[in-house]
Amino acid sequence: MKLSFLADVNSAADTVVFPVFKGQELKGTLESLDSQTGGLIAQHYNASKHFKFKLGQTLVLHLPEVTGFSQAILLGLGDEEKMDADNAEIAGGKLAKALKQSGVAHAGVYMDYGVTDSDLSVDLLIAHLALGLNLASYDFDKYKDKREKNDDDTALDAVDFISSQSEVADKVYQMLDAMAQGVFFARDLVNEPPNVLYPESYAEIVKEKLKPLGVQVEILDDKKMLKMGMGALMAVGQGSIRKPRMVIMRWNGGKADEKPLGFVGKGVTFDTGGISIKPAAQMDMMKMDMGGSAAVCGLMYSLALRKAPVNVVGAIGLVENMPSDNAYRPGDIIKAYNGKTIEVLNTDAEGRLVLCDTLSYVQEQDDPKVLIDLATLTGAIMVALGTEFTGVFCNDDDLWSKMESSGAKSGEQLWRMPLGENFSEEMKSKVADYRNLGTVSRFGGASTAAAFLEFFIDKDRPWAHMDIAGTAWAHKDKPLGPLGGTGAGVRALHKLITDHYE
Repeated sequence: MKLSFLADVNSAADTVVFPVFKGQELKGTLESLDSQTGGLIAQHYNASKHFKFKLGQTLVLHLPEVTGFSQAILLGLGDEEKMDADNAEIAGGKLAKALKQSGVAHAGVYMDYGVTDSDLSVDLLIAHLALGLNLASYDFDKYKDKREKNDDDTALDAVDFISSQSEVADKVYQMLDAMAQGVFFARDLVNEPPNVLYPESYAEIVKEKLKPLGVQVEILDDKKMLKMGMGALMAVGQGSIRKPRMVIMRWNGGKADEKPLGFVGKGVTFDTGGISIKPAAQMDMMKMDMGGSAAVCGLMYSLALRKAPVNVVGAIGLVENMPSDNAYRPGDIIKAYNGKTIEVLNTDAEGRLVLCDTLSYVQEQDDPKVLIDLATLTGAIMVALGTEFTGVFCNDDDLWSKMESSGAKSGEQLWRMPLGENFSEEMKSKVADYRNLGTVSRFGGASTAAAFLEFFIDKDRPWAHMDIAGTAWAHKDKPLGPLGGTGAGVRALHKLITDHYE
């Protein structure tokens, strides 16, 4: 689908769309169309029992041939004083669904009026409407038989946003579109089946996607990681015929002497639980256990795509957790890359073992000024926060303040969760330095997991852990995307970088 920002309607458009606020009078092109149709618009605009101008609500009106369009769609924007970027994107997402359902091939969206009671200017409103429409139009259909497509199906090929502010809106949108492309890359990775996406193939996909954009991509294979002493990550992957990989991505867009921002992602391409095997029900969902790594890859892609003026290192630990005669076991004691030993109590608490070696390596090699990891780490975070909020564990109040603001502005909801000595103590072992599962209580599992990771963070380094177990996968269609991988984390972190580090 092609999105354009124009000063006038494209003659190829078959449908016109009018975003309207509650209580807004007929004006501009909408008023002209009403005159042209003998009051047809006003009849529905003022008297419809179904169209109440609610955010994202649509009303489809079929137009006479004399107008040059087959139909007009009214798009509700709700109360003008409540309009912000998040609501604009939701409205755009719902518009995408309405256009698809109405069989539209080419639409023109008119914004030829000002905004007076909202903090969101017309150019920003247009850009975020376009972003929402684009995000909602995503469809992972690469494995469907294209021959079965109905001849009656109409694909939405183009949407034009028409305004006197089109040039300014276009410039704003270019930044947002780079972020959206990163979200799409992350979604694609999460949606790939595990027989296609496994550590070795994943590493090659990342290299092929990012190197042409100028990202330096380093791949550590299993032999090198064993030699280097990455015993925690390698233990998780030793039960699978698919050997582990670590991928380090470096984007050097900032000053040569400036320390990078660091991002680390958990990349368990399929998680059976290992010897501590999971129940069979919904185990197919465990292809998404690499959602944290996908977010890091999507973030790196978006930064490189727009040539962001910042230095960033992203690292992902890639393993497949399988049961076999060579799998690691409950009771094993393994040695992490930093030399610390870990007692394994449950092989399904594997993500923290992948992360601890990856975190240690990035700190040793790149010394990032800020370090953030993302992982589908615990079911406990879903018990606490459900599926709309990402839990954030942070050791630095200033970093959390920036993340909270960026999350709110990006449309991704972040919620700070507690760290503390009580959680850390629970993760200390009597027979090794640490253990990979708390045993004192079955409660607070997300916090004890974060406390384990904190053992591997250098003193005084600002660090945050984002547990995206509840937000990395949508179990049903949402306004900004279909069922499946969401790309959780890309939008919030992209906003964090643009607002605070560029």
